[in-house]
Parts: sequence; C-alpha cells; structure tokens
Amino acid sequence: MKITAVETYFLKHRLPKAIGPATLLYPFREAVLVKISTDEGIVGWGETGARAGVRALIEEQLGSLLIGLDPLRHREIWQQLWGRNFGDGWAVGAIDIALNDLRGKALNLPIAELYGGRLREKVPAYGSSLNYTEGLDPVDHYPEEALEFVDRGLLALKMRIGGNPMAQDLAAAAAVRDVVGPDIKLMADGNGAYTLSAALQVGKELEKLGFYWFEEPLPQPGYIGYETLKSKLDIALAAGEVLDSRIAFHEVLPRRAMNIVQPDICLCGGF
Repeated sequence: MKITAVETYFLKHRLPKAIGPATLLYPFREAVLVKISTDEGIVGWGETGARAGVRALIEEQLGSLLIGLDPLRHREIWQQLWGRNFGDGWAVGAIDIALNDLRGKALNLPIAELYGGRLREKVPAYGSSLNYTEGLDPVDHYPEEALEFVDRGLLALKMRIGGNPMAQDLAAAAAVRDVVGPDIKLMADGNGAYTLSAALQVGKELEKLGFYWFEEPLPQPGYIGYETLKSKLDIALAAGEVLDSRIAFHEVLPRRAMNIVQPDICLCGGF
C-alpha cells in the first residue's frame, strides 16, 4: 500500500451567538481536516485547529514527504515528520490521527489495539461547554446548561471563568454548585486571565465550593508563577494545554508547577 495524496479541508461554521473563554468570544467554529488517500482506496481522516499556517505546512511540506510511503510503517513515517515542522505539533498531530485512522481500517483493528490494547472499557467524561455566551449572564445560563448536562448522565462539568468581575464569576460558580449538588465534580478554567493575587483569591473561593481543579489560571507562556500558586492552594492546578513537545513538558514537570490527579479519577473532556 502506498500513500497517493494528502489533502486538507478548512471548515467554518457561524454560531448563533459568539461563545468562548475569558480571553475572546468566537463567532465561528473552525477546524482543519486532513485526508490521506492510498492506492488501495483506503482513506484516513485527521483533525486539528485552524491555526495560521497549518494547512500550508501539511500540504506543501509534511504531506509531500508521505507520498509513495507505506502508511503501515508508522514509526518510520513519524521520524520523518517530527523535526521538520518547526515544532508545530498541530500539523503533525493531524497527520498522525489520519495515519492511525488509515492503519486501523487497513488492519481492521480499533486504534486502541494498534497501541497494545485498551486498559479499560469505559472512561469518565466531563462536559466542558459552560462557556461565556454573547448577551448572557453566566449567573443565569451556567446553571441551566449544567442541569442539561447532568440530565444527560455526565458526572463532571467544567466552566469558563476570568472574563467577568471576580464576584460575578464566583456567583456563577456558586449557582452551579447549588443546582447540581455536592456529588457532581466541578472544574473551572481561567484561560490565563488572572494575576497571581487574583488567582489566589479565586482559588480559595473555589475550594470552599468543592471544585475539583482550577485550570490555567495564570498566563500560559512558561507557566510562570504556577509553583507559587500551587503552594498556597489546596485545589488541584490543571495546566499544560499549550505544551506540544517532550522538551516543553520536561521544562515544566520537574518544577511541580501543576498537579497530576489520581489515575482512577482522571477525566476526559468533551461536549
């Protein structure tokens, strides 16, 4: 089997109302899909964020390396891709997803089996769609959305904070806790919107409300100040979403700048 083409597709959908985290409300949902075709008619699909330059890097540079290669030689392809992308894990990740999809179809195996088999049959998931919404007050609409997720069977929810005055965001967090009760895990994502002193105040209040973790409260570049914040809070600090290489993780993990939750209660985001 040989790879014959690598193509990308840009998807853009206008939302009824702009939504987003503390930093920006997005009027659109955007994504880039990657399609890898073979001479045997088997196709693999991947997905990534619509970041500037991602499509060009995939189609004009990385994709050209794949033409004529056997998609089943995954380790060989990985070595060719990594290191030639100027550190752009968004592009390599999309291609890797498509290659895994293609390999799974060719071998008639679930992707988990390609990596040695699954460890468990079920994974707890949390709803992460409690976003700021244009024209709506989180104090009102967060509790309504939270109840909808709980009704759908979710046992954990994450909300965006940091975009409104502290008292308003904390009121929304308290309102959600009131309606879902003590048994639903709640998490808050600040998207890097707080100063150290403000994050400390918010973290203390989230502790009183029994929140499970406080995500990305401080600016993300270098994760400066996270060790100090972690030492002063009991709530777990979640971070690392901008780290896209082993070197980047190696620079942060030895600092113990964030928490690692217990494996048996680790959660996977969605919705």
